[in-house]
Amino acid sequence: MLDTASNRPDLPAEIARRRTFAIISHPDAGKTTLTEKFLLYGGAIQMAGQVRAKGEARRTRSDFMQMEKDRGISVSASAMSFDFKTGDKDFRFNLVDTPGHSDFSEDTYRTLTAVDAAVMVIDGAKGVESQTQKLFEVCRLRDLPILTFCNKMDREARDTFEIIDEIQENLAIDVTPASWPIGQGRDFLGCYDMLNDRLELMDRADRNKVAESIRLEGLDDPRMAEHIPADMLEKLREEVEMARELLPMLDPQSVLEGHMTPIWFGSAINSFGVQELMNGIGTYGPEPQIQKATPREIAPEETKVAGFVFKVQANMDPKHRDRVAFVRLASGHFQRGMKLTHVRTKKPMAISNPVLFLASDRELAEEAWAGDIIGIPNHGQLRIGDTLTEGEAIRVTGIPSFAPELLQGVRAGDPMKAKHLEKALMQFAEEGAAKIFRPNIGSGFIVGVVGALQFEVLASRIELEYGLPVRFEASQFTSARWVSGARPAVDKFVNENKGHIAFDHDGDVVYLTRLQWDIDRIVRDHPELTLSATKEMMV
Repeated sequence: MLDTASNRPDLPAEIARRRTFAIISHPDAGKTTLTEKFLLYGGAIQMAGQVRAKGEARRTRSDFMQMEKDRGISVSASAMSFDFKTGDKDFRFNLVDTPGHSDFSEDTYRTLTAVDAAVMVIDGAKGVESQTQKLFEVCRLRDLPILTFCNKMDREARDTFEIIDEIQENLAIDVTPASWPIGQGRDFLGCYDMLNDRLELMDRADRNKVAESIRLEGLDDPRMAEHIPADMLEKLREEVEMARELLPMLDPQSVLEGHMTPIWFGSAINSFGVQELMNGIGTYGPEPQIQKATPREIAPEETKVAGFVFKVQANMDPKHRDRVAFVRLASGHFQRGMKLTHVRTKKPMAISNPVLFLASDRELAEEAWAGDIIGIPNHGQLRIGDTLTEGEAIRVTGIPSFAPELLQGVRAGDPMKAKHLEKALMQFAEEGAAKIFRPNIGSGFIVGVVGALQFEVLASRIELEYGLPVRFEASQFTSARWVSGARPAVDKFVNENKGHIAFDHDGDVVYLTRLQWDIDRIVRDHPELTLSATKEMMV
């Protein structure tokens, strides 16, 4: 730490102002709308798009694929960096918007390895839904701090205590209210800010306007009556008093350890409650954290640059066959033009045109610090799980690849274009959008995905980006397992089970199964081999 201070006195301050977080939720809870409002408050865009609006107003910044624009859903995690000032503090937010749809959960799981905290968005009427619960469990495995935003309070919502109870019971985490809603549905007036004793009133007329705040001397301030009808004011005082007695106080340390989540209430579409949530991320969210790696961990304050690829996106710009690797910087101060070592191949790479994202808009990154997410355009050298360093052979660990739950054969509409199809499929395999298996016997490929909607996305992208119509066909296999063990044992196993063997795009041996019984039989008859449903994404 001392030499950091002598070389670059401002390093800790630059890194300390960074907050890198993901937004997680069930589909339709309002996650992408909330992302848009974050950009609005950060001054990054002048007018926020809505996923369900009409025409031009509907162009949200974080959904850049044609299919996302057509369907109004997010199918690919996107990253955004912007500054946010509050009071005398100036933060740099790195925000990753993840797909809420369960068919794209693998992209989301990997994204959660690259952030330091998560903002969980809950629909006020529906509470905790199945996908929220799944994603929450992934955060739990990584002890990620979680901040909660209860959205859509301007529609009919459930009782506030009921929502809080449900989060505490289903997710086994302490919940502390940071704000308290006043009314709901049509009668929703705003919130009482419990952390700062302020009244926040919602303006329904202008959705892109920041809500007005009224500073009060606690709940008994006589000015409250000027803004809130008597019956609602009485109910608010009663509920806040109950909440203060029954629910735990906000403990910043407990939030950082992932045992407690503060909850804000609001309406993202009306820009209400968003600024309070952003202040909360700045105040209670973690600074860039230590990254797990082998043979040693990487601390953010180290002077040497290290980063890892958690996502690869091909053809973000269809005019150029580009592939962008999303890299989370784990340490140091990166500058454009630096040479970094690609640990897997041991080759140096000059990073001459790194980009910072505002969804599909990007600008050249002259510099970046630990905690930032930058994009490195490349032609296939970088894969998910790769680590880049200033020479040291460290590899970041814990980026998962899951066994697909659905398998189908794929053929090009034009048999003469089989080579083009192979190129397209390999690109998607490296991007992590699908698993591509080449069967040991016969020609063709088997495509494996986590959810059925991914087949549609793949078909539409192969046609749009490569001009290749394709069709998917039913496969006799239902799941896949990676095979590992001593080399002679694996070779013998491959020879005995030729009809069930395939190779993934890394050349690793995969056992394709029809029934769970197949897997049980192999486990029983071949104790010297391991069949696994996940593979660590590093080579």
